[in-house]
Amino acid sequence: MTGTAQNLVRVAVDCPLRTALDYLVPETLAGAALRPGVRVRVPMGRREAIGVLLGPAQGSSVDASRLKALHEVLDQEPVFEAGLLELLQWTAAYYHHPLGEVVFAALPAALREGRPAQAVVQWIALGEEGRAAAAAGEPRRAPRQKELLLRLAAAGAGRPADALDAVDPGWREAARALVKRGWAQWREQASGAATLAAPVAPAEALGAPPALAPEQVAAVEAVDAAAGRYQAFLLQGATGSGKTEVYLQLAQRALARGQRVLVLVPEIGLTPQLLGRFEARLGVPIAALHSGLGDADRLAAWRAARSGEARVVLGTRSAVFAPVVALGLVVVDEEHDSSYKQQEGGCRYSARDLAVRRAQQAGVPVLLGSATPALETLHNAQAGRYLPLLLPRRADQAAAPRLSLVDLRAHAVQQGLSTPVVQAIERHLAGDGQVLVYLNRRGYAPTLLCTSCGWIAPCTECDARLTVHHGAGQLRCHICGAARPLPTQCARCGYDVKPVGQGTERIAETLAALFPKATQARLDRDTVRSPADLDAVMRALHDGTARILVGTQMVTKGHHFPGVSLVAVLNADQGLFSTDFRAAERLAQTIVQVAGRAGRGARAGEVLVQTDYPDHPLLQRLLEAGYEGFAASALAERAEAQWPPYTRLAVLRASAPDPGHCLDFLKAARAAAGEHPAVRLLGPVAAAMARRAGRHHAQLLLEHVERAALHRFLDGWLPEVERLPAARRVRWALDVDPLDIQ
Repeated sequence: MTGTAQNLVRVAVDCPLRTALDYLVPETLAGAALRPGVRVRVPMGRREAIGVLLGPAQGSSVDASRLKALHEVLDQEPVFEAGLLELLQWTAAYYHHPLGEVVFAALPAALREGRPAQAVVQWIALGEEGRAAAAAGEPRRAPRQKELLLRLAAAGAGRPADALDAVDPGWREAARALVKRGWAQWREQASGAATLAAPVAPAEALGAPPALAPEQVAAVEAVDAAAGRYQAFLLQGATGSGKTEVYLQLAQRALARGQRVLVLVPEIGLTPQLLGRFEARLGVPIAALHSGLGDADRLAAWRAARSGEARVVLGTRSAVFAPVVALGLVVVDEEHDSSYKQQEGGCRYSARDLAVRRAQQAGVPVLLGSATPALETLHNAQAGRYLPLLLPRRADQAAAPRLSLVDLRAHAVQQGLSTPVVQAIERHLAGDGQVLVYLNRRGYAPTLLCTSCGWIAPCTECDARLTVHHGAGQLRCHICGAARPLPTQCARCGYDVKPVGQGTERIAETLAALFPKATQARLDRDTVRSPADLDAVMRALHDGTARILVGTQMVTKGHHFPGVSLVAVLNADQGLFSTDFRAAERLAQTIVQVAGRAGRGARAGEVLVQTDYPDHPLLQRLLEAGYEGFAASALAERAEAQWPPYTRLAVLRASAPDPGHCLDFLKAARAAAGEHPAVRLLGPVAAAMARRAGRHHAQLLLEHVERAALHRFLDGWLPEVERLPAARRVRWALDVDPLDIQ
């Protein structure tokens, strides 16, 4: 034991250690504001590091001679308030990830480097020599400097840079000269924070809200009645049933109480659309947080959230850690979307689950919205943990789209398009409708094949085939990103090669040949690389310029296409025979979501699903009973097979250049687990795609029927895993509640 609670503190540092570090508080900092959540500068080895103070330590296991002292306190106010700091600590514990890495991932890059947490205003002011020079009429041969000198002298305390920008855009060159002469100095001053308690009256909204259907009114009233206490709600409604309008009206009510609102969306592509609707309706400052922001913009949005200036914070997965003050409501749109789960690198957390936890800690309602809720969410609703709210199709909409299966065994197919689909496209275009063709495979073709020897173009770094991108003249790997020129001859025998199969690029080419007068748009990662690209596609669809839209899964992400009357799903069979137990759920959600793009306006919708297996139980269940019927059957199957949500999973994943190192490590990890009858360890086995980006991947699955018991086991087991000699030869990570176990 070294030190006492009076001079020992615990600090989270951005490093792979699973525990916080102990530091001494030197006498020079005895009077500093050492509040939990402030950043501190600490010694770490031979370097300095930024840390976040967690609170006092009640003693340390480290010898007194080895304990070091804090160097500096960087903040007057915590960068993480108590509730958010508690959430970060809970996240690290639940997902068994190093605490410092979790804490620092929640900070913008500039704050991780020690920049001020509060926005600062740059000022320039005169010193004694500068005021004397101004009084003497200096400088006589530099009129711009003299003008600025007199302006600063008249201001007394100096002038802020933004004020000078407004009256004299070219003042900075003169300012640099004055600073060089020693007549002026730069200063920084913290900007003021917004008034946190100021409510927003509904009258401030820009435009009257539309009349709500009775079910929407009931949903709004139910959630609003829970204001000031925790309650989780599941808002399940058909696509186009008005879930966003419910979010808006609840946000308005929270703002009227002087509270803030946190809204999560699954994709960056949805952020501009929802942001525009919230800005137009609410008329308040809104901060957008997503991975597409540059460092400066992300820092500005973070500061706006922390100061309270932003009344609504809207963002993707990482926004769940935004420093929202006076939080009154949490909304998770499209809660079923797998994008909410961090699956590569860092802490593998679920933003949806953490949003529920954050609302619980803050004592506020959380609303999960989806037309196709995750099976875990439906199970929580059935168990009474979430309160279900249902939104049927709106009365002002056409009837639900008619879903039909197209048996590919019975119909001719031209470049991936069956005859019934081609005829339906022709019919809907003639009726002034728009058509959406869905294929979750970008590029021109998934395979390049030699017509003589059967060679297939492989990726040299992955167990994957290279995808043909005809327009770019390239072969690309969609796993590791490798690219090379598109060959015209076989690399093995020299004979001709040809693309086999269809991607969105090839389907668009075929449709252009079949319907040359119909303008097309494409929505995939190859054509939409920025918000401006997405906006251009949306405008073309909304103003009717584009008659046919070809897209990948991007088209299912909550977009509103009021003119689309036909949806054609070209390859519905990809998820029917997967080894992943969640594949059927994902396929059902995708079909229902993409089908929901049809018939959202007054025009009736039609959905055609091409399949080689029209009698498959999943497709038949969707056809007969919709997503609700499918979900009931799927949950019954999960219960019988003891898969989540009726059991709890964790996966230990490992990768290395040598496949033997992965399996050796996982075998040693399994041996370190010992005998635990209630914990099932399955594997180790190679991943479904064993080699990716030059590294071999393998995994060990852990299963237990009780969540708490699984976590107790992991708490004792992981320290043993870390000490394994084989752990030094691999990269490894634990994935709690995995979405993918292939």
